[in-house]
Amino acid sequence: MACALRHFRLPGSCTLVTKLLRAIKPTVLIGTSGVGKQFTKEVVEAMAALNEKPLIMALSNPTSQAECTAEEAYTWSEGRAIFASGSPFDPFEYDGKVFVPGQANNAYIFPGFGLGVIISGAIRVHDDMLLAASEALALQVTEEHYEKGLIYPPFSDIRKISANIAAKVAAKAYELGLASHLPQPKDLVKYAESCMYSPKYRTYR
Repeated sequence: MACALRHFRLPGSCTLVTKLLRAIKPTVLIGTSGVGKQFTKEVVEAMAALNEKPLIMALSNPTSQAECTAEEAYTWSEGRAIFASGSPFDPFEYDGKVFVPGQANNAYIFPGFGLGVIISGAIRVHDDMLLAASEALALQVTEEHYEKGLIYPPFSDIRKISANIAAKVAAKAYELGLASHLPQPKDLVKYAESCMYSPKYRTYR
């Protein structure tokens, strides 16, 4: 939900959104409008008043079109927001604590999911395989990540993340009887890692 009416220059639209927030009492605010600055100070403060840890997801790309910045989300919520964005934002310090904004990007899922389909030889994709990929990603978020305000594991670990997702997707394909590569490898994580492409090249003189 966002102040989408602002695009049409109608007065009082953000006030309307805050009234809706107070009536609905959501715990999560997701922005996919493609229009920047839709999560205003008034909107974020309303979310913070309703929730101890409001989840603010400003997913529009690029950063100039994000519904709010990480700095705005943390500042307007007095450091209580859990923030994720479609494009990366730099870490931000508020009241002596450094927050590391999470990036909600489909690159977390698709490479590992595709690899899981390939290594299992799945004859088709089942909804439960998509759910397995999502659960595998969630399992890689630690308490340490939560303390930093992250709801996704660091993108710097993407190869490890993708291997674990691939293993869970492949395991689900075998469980559902959709896998054609038999027998099932004993260690699907290691097998997924062995099937990954490594961009390493020989040095020629």
